[in-house]
Amino acid sequence: MAPRESRPWVLGIETSCDETAAAVVAADRRILAQAVYSQLGEHAPYGGVVPEIAARAHAERLDRLIARVLTEAGVTPAELDAVAVTAGPGLVGGLLVGVVTATAVATVHRLPLVAVNHLEAHALTARLTHGIEFPYLLLLVSGGHTQLLWVEGVGCYHRLGATIDDAVGEAFDKVAKMLGLGYPGGPAVERMAEDGDPTAFALPRPLVGQEHCQFSFSGLKTAVRQAILRLGPRAADPGIQANLCASFQQAVADVLVDRTRRALQRVRGEGRALGSLVVAGGVAANRTLRAALEVLAGEEGVQLVLPPFDLCGDNAAMVAWCAIERLQAGLATAAVPRVRARWPLDPAAEPLPGAGAKA
Repeated sequence: MAPRESRPWVLGIETSCDETAAAVVAADRRILAQAVYSQLGEHAPYGGVVPEIAARAHAERLDRLIARVLTEAGVTPAELDAVAVTAGPGLVGGLLVGVVTATAVATVHRLPLVAVNHLEAHALTARLTHGIEFPYLLLLVSGGHTQLLWVEGVGCYHRLGATIDDAVGEAFDKVAKMLGLGYPGGPAVERMAEDGDPTAFALPRPLVGQEHCQFSFSGLKTAVRQAILRLGPRAADPGIQANLCASFQQAVADVLVDRTRRALQRVRGEGRALGSLVVAGGVAANRTLRAALEVLAGEEGVQLVLPPFDLCGDNAAMVAWCAIERLQAGLATAAVPRVRARWPLDPAAEPLPGAGAKA
């Protein structure tokens, strides 16, 4: 069991999409126990996440995951200091499973219940894993979100840019589907790209060089589709697919680097003290993108903070840690959580069309 001085101890619950997760985290940044059940097998036949199937899978497994992490952490429910649950953004059915379960645990054991914004949990993961100080620039890249955020403190986020159409993870998934590589698309494209030539196909780099910090991936995805149509039956050749995946992945890396560099320049131009560049979200697990951002950080003279691979995707440790941060900052409320399909980190930011508006 964790020493008492490491309190609070928080049980985290995550059910926003297709990962069912639970974790127990202590205030001294130790993950006492965590478990993630990935629903890849349930959704693979459909080529993407089916909300009804996801919600049912959460309901079938969440209670067992909670029992498992409490046992592994050596903590009884009565010894917890709070229960944290993702309340949005995400798929409403899955979020409801998590919120109802968390509410029941908190009510039975008379514990505070902390509603967590899934994006804020990603944003604060670097403070769990690396203990970095505020402020920092965050590149959030996942299946549903692509954003650049200036993180000033807990609950204080300023959006510098976001995607105006597809999120980067969504683009990976769609390219994989067009090539028949299966689901999930991101890892499939990355594996195929390992044997490919990133210069084989001349693909566009949308918005590169623009003064703003927005992203766009729809045109790049369309260019891949057009290349596939031009290739005809040859598009099924493994060597050609490898080249196309490598070229697509390199184009994505170039776009992310260019847009992030623009954000770094903007922050410096505004006279803000810049400590670190943090990358979070499921796409942060892509090794080519990580390597490209490492080069950028070296060129710009900033510390690059990348989460360990097991904390890139959706997980409950980040949810519990986010609750710890909010509790310590006096920002946790006693209100019953309201499930939100959309929950912007920066409510003052101008809404953007498409995927960018989700956050």
